[in-house]
Amino acid sequence: MPKKIKVIGLTGGIATGKSSVALFFTEHGVPVIDADQLARVAVLPGSAALEQIISFFGREVLTHEGVLDRKRLGEIIFSDPIKRRRLESILHPEIQKRAEECIAQTAQAGHQRVIYMAPLLIETGASNRMDDIWVVTVRPEIQLERLMQRDSISIEQAQRIISSQMPLSEKERYGSVVIDNSGTEAETRMFLETAWIKEIGSSNE
Repeated sequence: MPKKIKVIGLTGGIATGKSSVALFFTEHGVPVIDADQLARVAVLPGSAALEQIISFFGREVLTHEGVLDRKRLGEIIFSDPIKRRRLESILHPEIQKRAEECIAQTAQAGHQRVIYMAPLLIETGASNRMDDIWVVTVRPEIQLERLMQRDSISIEQAQRIISSQMPLSEKERYGSVVIDNSGTEAETRMFLETAWIKEIGSSNE
């Protein structure tokens, strides 16, 4: 990775509000690289990654248009750890390669820092390549409620998805900054403003 740019890893569990926190950085002029978006690009029709996924999971994970059905694939991997690890082994090298390219481009554009937002930052070992890690968390009951509302799923489905991930309490231990997003948007923003000044300083991009 480029030496002249500081890479801040932003992570957290599902439905904790990582995207809303990332928006704060965008508003402060810091570019955000979204690992989920990189993953979508990596599995576009015709890509090597999509062909590997089809080979392992079958064509049932495609829509009628031949596009990866992320919801269907998610239902499969969240209930099967072996299949989830296989999918990760296909996707993560592609995501890492694309992330490094984006970071290099951001450095060449003259930015001093960049946010790399990735739900599985710690699990995949990508945290070792970060200069700093910020973790977004919420209280367990709020995470469950938000996930059910966001995806319109049952409590059983939400619990299964959450239990398949690293516990938030464990992720928090990796963060130099831990952002409790359990409260209102205004409360989270107030915390971020303070953390921004303390951890990053008031220097401009």
